Amino acid sequence: MAKKLTLEDIFNDDEFGLLESKAKVSNVKSEDERLIESFLEINAFFEKNNREPKADVFVVSERSLGVALRELRKNKKKIEILKPYDTYNLLGNITVEINSIDDILNDDEFGLLDTDDTLEIFKLKNIPSSKDREEADFVARRKAMKDKDFEPYEHKFKEVHKELREGKRKLSEFKDVEQNLEKGKYYILDGILLFLEDDGIEDRLIKDRIRKDGRTRIIFENGTISNMYYRSLAKSLYNNGRIVSDTDSDAENELFKNANLVNEDDLETGWIYVLKSKSSNKAISEIKDLYKIGFSKVDVKQRIKNAVKEPTYLLAEVDIVSTYKCYNVNPHKFEQLLHRFFADVCLNVDIHDDKGRRITPREWFVAPFTIIDKVIDLILDGSIVNYNYDATNNSLIQIE
Repeated sequence: MAKKLTLEDIFNDDEFGLLESKAKVSNVKSEDERLIESFLEINAFFEKNNREPKADVFVVSERSLGVALRELRKNKKKIEILKPYDTYNLLGNITVEINSIDDILNDDEFGLLDTDDTLEIFKLKNIPSSKDREEADFVARRKAMKDKDFEPYEHKFKEVHKELREGKRKLSEFKDVEQNLEKGKYYILDGILLFLEDDGIEDRLIKDRIRKDGRTRIIFENGTISNMYYRSLAKSLYNNGRIVSDTDSDAENELFKNANLVNEDDLETGWIYVLKSKSSNKAISEIKDLYKIGFSKVDVKQRIKNAVKEPTYLLAEVDIVSTYKCYNVNPHKFEQLLHRFFADVCLNVDIHDDKGRRITPREWFVAPFTIIDKVIDLILDGSIVNYNYDATNNSLIQIE
């Protein structure tokens, strides 16, 4: 046998293929792989049933998926891992914190605490009553609806989801309770769609003050119902909620129904205004017929007094071109209709504030003021549905 001088000689003389073994592939899945695999089962359930699995049903297979989904929504790290696989936006950015007895009761997955006897342990005795505070902060627990009772709502929830996917409805930040929390509207709370069927508003005495509040009737898309107080709902939506907009046709119908019904007893609901920029930025000042269309709940002069510091006013002073008092209409919805009508001529320019942050304003439009003024009249008399705006010729075109 010849003497092997190097390692290469040894490798080249492997007569029996002893050195040709292949690395073993482990069949053990990583923690992330198991996590992704379990989430794909939740996706598959949604694809088959067009709804997310519930954690409070008697079907074990569905309940396990529902519980898993609920727990995933609490874990930011897992949400980051699963986001690329979240086809149906089931995870959102939801976090649940347990900071109070109400949190514990609301998170009672199996209803173990949902009896009069067990709730006795939470009743404080021999202590001064805190009934007023309890009523102000009360968040009613949800109860499961019977299938036959939920059926009329289920179809509408599916329709709202479809309209959101198609862009007919939009989600926006929840703010301004009196303006935005209305019965007959839809909202997102903790990632779940809800329908405020009745606001229950009445005058209530709370801490020596008369306040508008009352028991609501709320239907959730997971088949549960709640009667939490109106102000408790508002507080929850402020913390982790979104507004679901009306469809364009719903908004139009509401405006047309209430417009031009002013009498001496009516109060102003706000102002629609048209402004012109006094910016020295050439990218702004050289644009002909550039106007901001907006709404305000306070006097417009008061609203624009700090215009030079606000990005929505292009960080510059503005001139008031015209203002329109609104009666019996929601000025925010009025503004939305105007923005939609002039969407094709919305200003597309970036500006930077004093900290170098890029800002893209979305309430400025390039159209002659005479056209804007005419469109406002057409919205008020309900005939705007018969017109389109021809940006090329700066004219309104009546639809045949």
